[in-house]
Amino acid sequence: MAETVLRHQVADVHARTVRPAAVTVRDGRIASIEPTDGPVEPGVLVPGFVDAHVHVESSMLPPWEFARVAMRHGTVASVSDPHEIANVLGEPGVRFMLEDAAGSPFTCWFGCPSCVPATGFETAGATLDADACAKLLDDPGIHYLSEMMNWPGTIAGDPQVLAKIAAAKKRGKRVDGHAPGLRDEQAKAYFARGIETDHECFTLEEARDKAALGVRILIREGSAARNFEALWPMLREHPELCMFCTDDAHPDDLLVGHVDRLLARAVTKGVDPWDALRAATLNPVAHYGLPCGLLRAGDRADFVLVSDLRHFHPQRTWIAGVPVAEGDRSLVPPRASRTPNAFRAATFRASDFFVHAPDACPGTRRVRVHAILAEDGQLVTKRAEDSLVAADGVVDPDPARDLLQVCVVNRHADVPPASAFIRGFGLRRGAIASSVAHDCHNVVAVGCTREAIAEAVNAVFAARGGLAVTAGDGTPPDVLPLPIAGLMSDRPAEEVAAAYAKLSAKARALGSPLRAPYMTAGFMALLVIPALKLSDRGLFDGQKFEFVPAVEC
Repeated sequence: MAETVLRHQVADVHARTVRPAAVTVRDGRIASIEPTDGPVEPGVLVPGFVDAHVHVESSMLPPWEFARVAMRHGTVASVSDPHEIANVLGEPGVRFMLEDAAGSPFTCWFGCPSCVPATGFETAGATLDADACAKLLDDPGIHYLSEMMNWPGTIAGDPQVLAKIAAAKKRGKRVDGHAPGLRDEQAKAYFARGIETDHECFTLEEARDKAALGVRILIREGSAARNFEALWPMLREHPELCMFCTDDAHPDDLLVGHVDRLLARAVTKGVDPWDALRAATLNPVAHYGLPCGLLRAGDRADFVLVSDLRHFHPQRTWIAGVPVAEGDRSLVPPRASRTPNAFRAATFRASDFFVHAPDACPGTRRVRVHAILAEDGQLVTKRAEDSLVAADGVVDPDPARDLLQVCVVNRHADVPPASAFIRGFGLRRGAIASSVAHDCHNVVAVGCTREAIAEAVNAVFAARGGLAVTAGDGTPPDVLPLPIAGLMSDRPAEEVAAAYAKLSAKARALGSPLRAPYMTAGFMALLVIPALKLSDRGLFDGQKFEFVPAVEC
């Protein structure tokens, strides 16, 4: 019978106390925790951390490799929505995620994607209707219904939406929400359908309103959406309702830190360490029914040795009593992943990206444009009304005024690209392109000229998915291939992070002020987040849920 005894300060999240104790681990579980007056080793044992909402695909790593990195930061589980790969490959994509995670000590608590496609205003690679969702929810590896992004359909009582929620409830499984900006009667109507969480609050007032309805508030800090600064007071006001999540964390950020960083930031703000720990451990474990231990006698032996209850530097992580990470080193070996893919072959010319003025605008003249206004650290956008020159009916971007062209190119079907204009990217030359473009993951590109856009898009298609950047000066584009569904790499995390950081640095060198230009670009196609976004079918108003013209006379 395998037995290990650890002597450290031990945190009890339930009793909100820390005391020196001997923790006896036997056969993967905690046999006993006994107070001790004897010497103990440095550090504090705390329960393992949980990321309460993440799309593993956004790390550009498959589940096995994602877990190897997350465990270094004391994370032992993630509530993972395989929504991204489902939009590309459908149910086989979800099955791939389950397969790739199998055998890992890390708990990838997968949900059933509820919105594939996210809306009827874009083209995905698959559709998961209510029957398909019911089938997935019957799988013991699928534990909840993932974020219900179709809030108009939820409020209006769309039969497919209600059937998906009912299927989860019938099976005793949780239902996650997605309600950006919903307040008052709309919020009441949405959450009255049985939806229990929201990770999309971007103001404290919005979070307070939803908490008053009993909604569990996920405080998100990802690579693009950064809401911690706005929402951290919720940890003081409603510690029983809060959880931490990253939602979308790119590989360079994931290598630096994960939930551990949010714990330290919260305590620095003056949050009680026990309330911060509760959001990272007890609350998600209890809400989702995770199999993770909470550092009590009888629990599975999942815990982290941290430096102290202020900085939370992970020093060693155990899952089921087995050390899985030490310092910044994973003790779990890498493993090869399959590379399922479905990317059509295509080559584009600059002329494929013409933005045509309406027929009523002949000759050379200024035309009015409805431009997307992107903001660093936010998924929500604003609307920028401006003007551009149309020469012989073709409208050109104006990099000098930061009015660039944004395009979405269907990766599944041979249809013309959709184009509009965008402000906030700041590129002075060149273009970037990516097949990570939420939620349908067609190819999104932002650039200063049509020629540069075509070059970047062609590089992504040639790689059958990936990220690309071109200076537009005749030098070859830099590319990070993503052979797994055009979303994830099959290379080690450090290699992927270095390549991603290189591309991001080049985009910034071309003028972009954005901290995460690729992540921000990827969300310019996310129609369910207002105000203006672009799908492969055109410019979309996320507040009115309708298409709008990119250019008017």
